Amino acid sequence: MKKVLVVDDQLPVRRLVEMTLETRGVKVLHAESGEAGIELARTKRPDLIIMDIMMPGGMDGFDAVRVLRAQPENRDCPIIMLTANDQKPERTKAFAAGVDDYLAKPFKLRDLLTKVERLLDTTPAKG
Repeated sequence: MKKVLVVDDQLPVRRLVEMTLETRGVKVLHAESGEAGIELARTKRPDLIIMDIMMPGGMDGFDAVRVLRAQPENRDCPIIMLTANDQKPERTKAFAAGVDDYLAKPFKLRDLLTKVERLLDTTPAKG
């Protein structure tokens, strides 16, 4: 079973993503901050990470992505930035940090599924 880590400070967003992905047989892990997401990614080794930009604490999504890309165990894990910041500078910064795809809130569930399935289809499942 593929595992997806959702890092977002908004519980309703995490639950919506979880309900959507579980219909496809995906196990969803949750974190509400960049720091918690990094730790969970290190210990649980997800097959894909969905990351918000703006979160509480000292680390935003850009910083979290950079840290994840520096970790050998998560260097190749696909990351989708899912955020309300849909402006070109944020998109550019997200891709420069190392994300594989970008989806703006509010989003269509079909668009989320398309992006997730595309990235999971190219990622082998981790034990």
